[in-house]
Amino acid sequence: MTTKKLSGLAVLTALYCVLGAMVKIPIIGAISLDLGYIAFAIACEKYHTWGVVVGAVGCAFESIMFTPYGFSISWFVANVIIGIGCGVAYKFIGGDGFTNKLAKAVTTILFVLIGVGLVKTIIECNLYAIPFEVKIVKNAVASTLDSITMLIGLFIYGRIKQGEI
Repeated sequence: MTTKKLSGLAVLTALYCVLGAMVKIPIIGAISLDLGYIAFAIACEKYHTWGVVVGAVGCAFESIMFTPYGFSISWFVANVIIGIGCGVAYKFIGGDGFTNKLAKAVTTILFVLIGVGLVKTIIECNLYAIPFEVKIVKNAVASTLDSITMLIGLFIYGRIKQGEI
């Protein structure tokens, strides 16, 4: 790993924490739009599997420093799944053509649904004895919002890459 890559990951991790903790847009109940996923998507697109560092470390720092509940193992595991899945897929898909972007969008939605919608739900149901039918609905909404935010991150990275931002 180069110093440039390490510093880029550190900046994106800090951006994840700041956007995720300071800019919360409430949607339903305790569910809010987490803008930290913009930095996560950029990291996965730019650094591929190393992007998992931004998602995992960023969510750990954010949950420890800024939430009243402390470290969230379910959120951490979900972000590891999303980071590895999207990072590998983005590297494999490559390119900037329309079909490549569409494939990246579908992959993003798939891995966020698996990570947040399914795995996070299973972990939280087992940890807190919440009925699966109750938790799956909440996390389905959360995974939809996180997917949208990550797609915004991919769009922003495309503009950065083209020199428009």
